[in-house]
Amino acid sequence: MPQTAIVKPYRWLAQYYDELFSSGRFPIDAARERLLGPIMPGVDSACDLACGTGTTALILAREGITMYAVDLSPLMCRLAREKAERAGLPIRVLHADMRSFRLPKAVDLITCEYDALNHVPRKADLRKVARAVARALRPGGHFFFDVNNSLGFERYWTGTVWLEQPGVAVVMRNGHRREADRAWSDIEWFVRNGKLWRRYHERVEEVCWDADEIRLTFQETGFDQVHAWDAAPFFKGSPLIGPGCRTVYLARKARN
Repeated sequence: MPQTAIVKPYRWLAQYYDELFSSGRFPIDAARERLLGPIMPGVDSACDLACGTGTTALILAREGITMYAVDLSPLMCRLAREKAERAGLPIRVLHADMRSFRLPKAVDLITCEYDALNHVPRKADLRKVARAVARALRPGGHFFFDVNNSLGFERYWTGTVWLEQPGVAVVMRNGHRREADRAWSDIEWFVRNGKLWRRYHERVEEVCWDADEIRLTFQETGFDQVHAWDAAPFFKGSPLIGPGCRTVYLARKARN
């Protein structure tokens, strides 16, 4: 049995994120393209919040948008910078917490995708994120994000999942507590090191809010419009993500 090492969350998740989870990007990419289409002609600057390895930031930067990218994980930030450098795109990557981040100047659009907003530690943190986003947006700017709902926790934050790529294998043991609006995944990593394998453990947690909590929070922090779409149509063919499991939101900061 390989020795187990406890590591900070997202250490190995960051390193292998693109390799293991890139196939899951397509539904939210499709949602962004469709739902943001009407406002994109007016977007000159944007920020991808909880940017991960920077894939969304690169997509928007290739459209000529001045881009910032923010993430709490130092390794995610390093990977995003490296990808931007390889692509020759001038993306400014900032290591910061989504609850307190600040940008050098206000932007037209902020994205926070792939249920990243669910990863704040407490339900009360939603208000902190909303305030930080409002501060970073110009009047009339938009915040695009998606979240897992309680039904989603019941459907796919349960049971055990096995993922494997050359040199790495992952066992994800998932669980949730509906009464606490909380879900978690205990992740066991098996990483090849020469002829040997090393075992690492990470724990990832999520919290969720219902639609009324989200609308009220954003209305009280300076947003005058909050539109919502069920994400299920973008996940066609998924055996897990059905109606009510996940929601995509577009909130607009008040113009005055």
